[in-house]
Amino acid sequence: MAFDLGKKKGMISEINVTPLVDVMLVLLVIFMITAPLMLNGIKLDLPKTKEVNPINLSNTQVVLSMTKTGEYFIGNDKYLYDELVQIVRGMFEKNRTTTLYLRADSMIRYGKVASMMSYLKKEGVTNIALVTEIDD
Repeated sequence: MAFDLGKKKGMISEINVTPLVDVMLVLLVIFMITAPLMLNGIKLDLPKTKEVNPINLSNTQVVLSMTKTGEYFIGNDKYLYDELVQIVRGMFEKNRTTTLYLRADSMIRYGKVASMMSYLKKEGVTNIALVTEIDD
């Protein structure tokens, strides 16, 4: 922007936008820094439910059970970690289903259950239902 300093003919009607830009840049930097911190700093006490969708487990459903000692069971049979996907796929074909019911002991760390679900999904088992009990 150029000003004509030689002659004064009246009032200057041009807006000085430099302070406005300075304030907007400062606000932008503040929001860029604080936005990620807002999401990570939230502490949650998640609710406990008393009602769940009733599932009557039967012999035709594929049920994977994880114990707190690290053992894996499909139905009543114990399997190794590496055998699970192959056995689950075989059970899917045999029982003509695509849903795996995952039962995990409440003492297992959340990360271990999430890791199991990620492994199963990576191997093509995409329909996973978590089995819980009703909290009295």
